[in-house]
Amino acid sequence: MKQTIKKVAVLGSGIMGSRIACHFANIGVEVLLLDMVPKAPSEKEQEKGLTLEDKAVRNRIVNEALQQALASKPSPIYLSDDAKRIKTGNFDDDLSGITACDWIIEVIIENLEIKQGLFEKVEKHRKPGTLITSNTSGIPIHLMADSRSRDFQECFAGTHFFNPPRYLQLLEIIPGPATLPEHVSFLMDYGSRYLGKETVLCKDTPAFIANRIGVYAIMAAIHQIEKMALGVSEVDKMTGTVIGRAKSATFRTLDVVGLDTTVHVATNLYKVLEHDESRDAFKLPKSVQVLSENNWYGDKSGKGFFHMIRHENGQKELKEIDFQTYEYKPAEKPKIEALEKAKGIDQLKERIRFLVNYQDKAGEFYRATFYDLFRYCSFRIPEIADELYRIDQAVSAGFGWEYGPFENWDILGVKETLSKMEAAGQKPAPWVYEMIEAGIGSFYKVEDGKRHYYDQSSKAYKEIPGLEEFILLDTLKAAGKKVWENEGATLFDLGDDVLGLEFHTKMNSIGQEVVAGINTAISRAEKSYKGLVIGNEGANFSAGANLAMLYMFAGDRDFDEINLMIAQFQNTMMRARYSSVPVVVAPHNMALGGGCELSLHADKIQAHAELYMGLVEVGVGLIPAGGGTKEMVARVSKNLVAGDVELNRLQEVFMNIATAKVSTSAAEARSLGYLEQKDAVSINRKRQLAAAKEQVLLLADAGYTQPVENTAIRVLGKSSLALIEAGITGMRYGKYISEHDAKIAQKLAWVMSGGDLSAPTTVSERYLLDLEREAFLSLTGEQKTLERIHSILFKGKPLRN
Repeated sequence: MKQTIKKVAVLGSGIMGSRIACHFANIGVEVLLLDMVPKAPSEKEQEKGLTLEDKAVRNRIVNEALQQALASKPSPIYLSDDAKRIKTGNFDDDLSGITACDWIIEVIIENLEIKQGLFEKVEKHRKPGTLITSNTSGIPIHLMADSRSRDFQECFAGTHFFNPPRYLQLLEIIPGPATLPEHVSFLMDYGSRYLGKETVLCKDTPAFIANRIGVYAIMAAIHQIEKMALGVSEVDKMTGTVIGRAKSATFRTLDVVGLDTTVHVATNLYKVLEHDESRDAFKLPKSVQVLSENNWYGDKSGKGFFHMIRHENGQKELKEIDFQTYEYKPAEKPKIEALEKAKGIDQLKERIRFLVNYQDKAGEFYRATFYDLFRYCSFRIPEIADELYRIDQAVSAGFGWEYGPFENWDILGVKETLSKMEAAGQKPAPWVYEMIEAGIGSFYKVEDGKRHYYDQSSKAYKEIPGLEEFILLDTLKAAGKKVWENEGATLFDLGDDVLGLEFHTKMNSIGQEVVAGINTAISRAEKSYKGLVIGNEGANFSAGANLAMLYMFAGDRDFDEINLMIAQFQNTMMRARYSSVPVVVAPHNMALGGGCELSLHADKIQAHAELYMGLVEVGVGLIPAGGGTKEMVARVSKNLVAGDVELNRLQEVFMNIATAKVSTSAAEARSLGYLEQKDAVSINRKRQLAAAKEQVLLLADAGYTQPVENTAIRVLGKSSLALIEAGITGMRYGKYISEHDAKIAQKLAWVMSGGDLSAPTTVSERYLLDLEREAFLSLTGEQKTLERIHSILFKGKPLRN
């Protein structure tokens, strides 16, 4: 029987429940969000004459929780209008509403008796066959539905979202003893396809997979930190993006999540894991005990491992806990030899190998924590997962790691690392020795273009299931599908006569190598393929143009070289727009400046839902000159509808560029005009490249025809120029913008108005591109622009001068 989800009931509106509701609303699902009735009216409600019989009082808990969620940063919702899909109510009055729901998700307090009591009420209203799941992270799934009907048990499972549900990739699916296989399959697919999650099938073991391994890694690391007398900032500098972990690293993550949450999970694991050989690691380290006893839980309490002090003069001062005195001291800016030496290593795998083997205290810390984690994970198979890839998937998606434990072990070399682990007293499980003795030297391999994992039960490699719908560039590399490459880009054969271009510069910035890659890719696609996908698997699609090269030319006042560079970039964008084969761009996360401009010139964009797109050049004292300004003017001209005031629409776009407005989602990018009706969105990033390839094939098979350059873009000339400049002058006099801001804005207004034309008229794309280039070139001669570029390049922050 085909299952569809049109309406979801979320029972419990706390931090998790309200945000789960928001994420379902994000994808277009109607949500019924319910919570308890308060015991009595609040003082404010009593002052208004309200009683417990009034709906406003009865729904206060759920309504306040939802409003707090919607006001939180980062936002759990794509667009504010999406929240209209959420209807609120309470358990006493509105539980009957679950009859109309296709999926009921319980997200209440972690108390088995209370959960079972709610399920008893749910069963009175729930339609037979309706999915019913719990978001528990600590209570065994098999205990919760024990006394329920057979149909309830067959439709019941655990669906453990990670907080915040919009942003963290992991969704653990935990079947109960009677859960029907078709419901498990549906939840696995729906979570991946519609919710954009890495869905991982888990056993019903304590803390499931991600928290079992992730909390172990944290607690074991803190024990090691105390042993080595390391400091808070020192550790966070070593355990963040430099080794492929979340930017918030160790202690900042604990402060954000809430130390009380980690303490609860660790304490519970110590209590129930009587047969875990490493049980003592879950005992609270002294530092965690002290902070917990003081209720210093992190951001929620104002103090944690870090403490941000706000002085009366408005200045902020960051302090960190001193593990010797347990008083706060100024946050350190440690210099760590290994990290200094590793700065020039851009490739993460190479950097991990370098750091773990470096002979200083950082290397010592890495070896101690990596080797211990490898050992621990080896003993968790088959206890928490029969397949090792599930551990890597869960930890990576749940904690924001680039590579899971077994993937990291592969990077360091399984056999080579094994001897070092033994020397350090970290002997792994027997199955690892059996694998090595059988001549198998890695946990993963690529064969026939497919990724395989070592299966310890059959003692052989097996294909990782579920990846057939994805395009994974690392797998293509290993399968010999590389067609061409230079230092900044690689061209792949994606199959079915479609090429794929990947950038791999720092921050995927667009410089000469990437421009050459785009032109080469289009040339090869036009000659022998149906079309081209431009996308990558980096942290960001592209942070924009290579400012270092521009800064060098501008500093030397080599304006001829800058002019040539801009012209080349513009021509490349136009080539992407007017190639003889379809070009689909797949932006994700940051697509800024030149990355945004490339996307705007695609035949179609296949965006990821988490898309932070914008034309941000004014932040470095410039204007968009890779066709971005031209394209936005053209879109205003093209998309006017009856009742629109042309000048108002132009001003909106002007303000977006002039204020470097960046979307906070693909949905907002569409509202800002960066995405058009024709463009599509992938909620699951792993499916994005495959979806982009499908768009190329659809365009090609529909009889793609090479477009003709636009020579009829309507511009308003003096009428728009005068009005926009009046606004700029007002902003300047009001001291909202600096003199240099005003100069940049005036250059932008000039281009968007089509120059000093006496009356509205139509112009060509080439005409506007020339205006862009002229304005950009003049701004590179400004000292204040050079100062802004310098600040971004060497200080990593924007300068307002």
